[in-house]
Amino acid sequence: MVKKLSALVVMLFSIIAGVSAQSGTGGIKGNIVTNEGEAAAFVSVRIEQHSRGTVTDGKGDFAFRRLEPGKYVLQVSLLGYEPMAETVTVTANQTATVHLKLQVSKTQLSEVTVVGGQNKLANKESDYIARLPIKNLENPQVYNVVGKELMKEQVISNFDDALRNAPGVTRLWSSTGRGGDGAGYFTMRGFAVQPTMVNGIAGISNGSPDPADIERIETIKGPSGTLFGSSLISFGGLINIVTKKPYDIFGGEISYTGGTYGLNRVTADINTPLNKDKSAILRTNAAYHSEGSYQDAGFKRSWFLAPSLSYRVNDRLSFLVNTEFYSGESTNPTMIFLNRRRQLIARTPDQLGIDFTRSFTSNDITMKTPSVNLFGQANYKLSDKWTSQTTVSRSTRRSNGYYSYVMFLDQGDASVQKPNDTLLSRYVTHQNSTTTATDVQQNFIGDFKIGSLRNRLVAGLDFLSQYTENDNSPYILFDLVNAVNPKDPRYSQLSKAAVDARLAQVKDGQVRNATTNYTYSAYVSDVLNITDQLIAMASLRVDHFVTKPTKNYVTGEKSNDDFSQTSVSPKFGLIYQVVKDKVSLFANYMNGFKNSAPVTQSLSEYSGVLKPQQANQFEGGVKLNVLNNKLSMSASYYNILVTNMTRSIDVEKGGNRYNVTIQDGSQRSKGVEVDLIANPLPGLNIVAGYGYNDSKMVKSDSSVLDRRPTSAGPEHVANWWVSYTATSGKLHGLGLGFGGNYGSENMITNSKATGVFTLPSYVVLNAGVFYQVNAYRIALKLDNITDKAYYSGWTTVERMMPRRFSASVAFKF
Repeated sequence: MVKKLSALVVMLFSIIAGVSAQSGTGGIKGNIVTNEGEAAAFVSVRIEQHSRGTVTDGKGDFAFRRLEPGKYVLQVSLLGYEPMAETVTVTANQTATVHLKLQVSKTQLSEVTVVGGQNKLANKESDYIARLPIKNLENPQVYNVVGKELMKEQVISNFDDALRNAPGVTRLWSSTGRGGDGAGYFTMRGFAVQPTMVNGIAGISNGSPDPADIERIETIKGPSGTLFGSSLISFGGLINIVTKKPYDIFGGEISYTGGTYGLNRVTADINTPLNKDKSAILRTNAAYHSEGSYQDAGFKRSWFLAPSLSYRVNDRLSFLVNTEFYSGESTNPTMIFLNRRRQLIARTPDQLGIDFTRSFTSNDITMKTPSVNLFGQANYKLSDKWTSQTTVSRSTRRSNGYYSYVMFLDQGDASVQKPNDTLLSRYVTHQNSTTTATDVQQNFIGDFKIGSLRNRLVAGLDFLSQYTENDNSPYILFDLVNAVNPKDPRYSQLSKAAVDARLAQVKDGQVRNATTNYTYSAYVSDVLNITDQLIAMASLRVDHFVTKPTKNYVTGEKSNDDFSQTSVSPKFGLIYQVVKDKVSLFANYMNGFKNSAPVTQSLSEYSGVLKPQQANQFEGGVKLNVLNNKLSMSASYYNILVTNMTRSIDVEKGGNRYNVTIQDGSQRSKGVEVDLIANPLPGLNIVAGYGYNDSKMVKSDSSVLDRRPTSAGPEHVANWWVSYTATSGKLHGLGLGFGGNYGSENMITNSKATGVFTLPSYVVLNAGVFYQVNAYRIALKLDNITDKAYYSGWTTVERMMPRRFSASVAFKF
């Protein structure tokens, strides 16, 4: 493998050297300052003729290389300043130098196409949130963005760590890799959510997404059924991954990251035009990742390849194809499942007395999680006012291997005299499960006026198909092992050979089946400028969900769970810009829904046909983008009520007691979220977030009535990251970063039957130092500086990563 990597690196550097050796070309370098004489940092600069672009560094410097001789028009603009168009002449084998000064002005230059900002971490504009190209300050919905620049500063090597920067979002479960729901679980506004969307459309996985191809992660808050449906998202919101796109010059980056616990990670990002007019461009991201564990067993290895091709046919028609191929193998994360039927003895991780450096598994009990995500999009400009957007995605995720977990069940051991929390049952299954999701969307996007009222409208059709095949063994109780006695001889007996021998003896319980469901949807959303400062949004979706009978390949029979359901989902929002493009007040009503399968009732007078669950949110707040883009903030209060939840009741009839299902349950979730990104001084960046959530079962089974759901996570969470990069002098390019996360106590088990198990509050601190000069970047990072023992869970206890050191080196070309 080392030889292959070495050969790849040599080949890449040979390509780079060959391109660099081209003669007869020239270049442009320059510096941009504001009229106050301050460096115009992180401003986008483009060449009109070729749409080539770059961004100024912390000193306001920029450069273009390998330009054919001739005249070029540089286009520059910065919010609050007069846009500029500067003509520069390039001669062969020489570099032209320009010095530009921006002037305060409210005028606009129509030829300028790119607007830059001084805060490289504050770009929140997105076409995916509303399925329309509207600005954050024009959108009545709250969303947060974690961009690649922040991930680079923090030496992020996995998806879960990147999401620590999203306000109000915390991890419930690490990725298990198991079939059906093997991706990681996170909590958002009191509800569990998984990453299921890529570029605004279905992109499923049973593993953890590799960050190599991630441009940004968008956490879209609140029930968003109106524009995103119900099959892949949560009442708390959704996680959308935006991938890196091709750009119009040759370039790229190669990096290596190494760290504690055997972390080795190599990434490559190579972009190249494929023809002279640069209408066809290929960008390829790749990664190899390998790491061990702080425990006595555990590892994960993965390969990732993501070629992306853009093709511009003409000024009206363009195509984008993005593909992702992932192959990973890992042991299961060590999560201790708590008993769910009786009173717990231990009520905190310390009371369990478990040495969490023990894994309770072995390195040959592994799960492979290959996945393929294919994404294609065609954009056709119908007229000056209308665009057709056709998007197709096909995602295949597979789980092939062994899934094991440990749980306190108190069974099968004669030495157990009474319930206790010391004896763990180890369960294992072999799985071969594949899910394929196909999503087709057709959107018509318009920007037009009716009278004096500007309308930005999207009307769309959406078809989603999900097909799953399972060939899984039953879960078997492998053995029982003492959780606190390190000398228990049974501990080391778990192995692949031993599991295979046990599974060979199992005669019944094999799961071999296939399930299919379809979702047909139509939606429309209009953003209406009532005045220049008052904006209204109105949206509506009709969703028809169909589940086909499950095919049982063991018995040859089909189930009777064939059903369909239709839901209607509205959404309304208001934006008032107190200061145009700077301060917005907003309010929204948003709806989400979840289809409910029929149930079999023991009494005929109770209908088994259920309505969809409904979540309705009311929210209000403020959004800011002030001080020339140096301060961006959103703050909001939300209130979500979920209705039509099912619960069981006992009914007496004819002297007998029957258990039936009724649908009058409800859950209330309300809270506050704050997101702040600031650049108060040149080179100084601050990212901070806070989330408060009060969630309660309002009407439910008596066991959990008026209690906080276990999926809600901590009541209070906070994140922060402060970094400073020297923009001048001898230390130019040297940067420091410091930040962390806070989580309050978390009730991961909370019912009358079990009592309350509480994970303690935590503060985790991280720090880094980085240095970038020319094309090279070196970074060092220390996570969990104080080696804090802290935990996550969802009726489970999982210890998070101890203190960890990592180092990264990158070469950009």
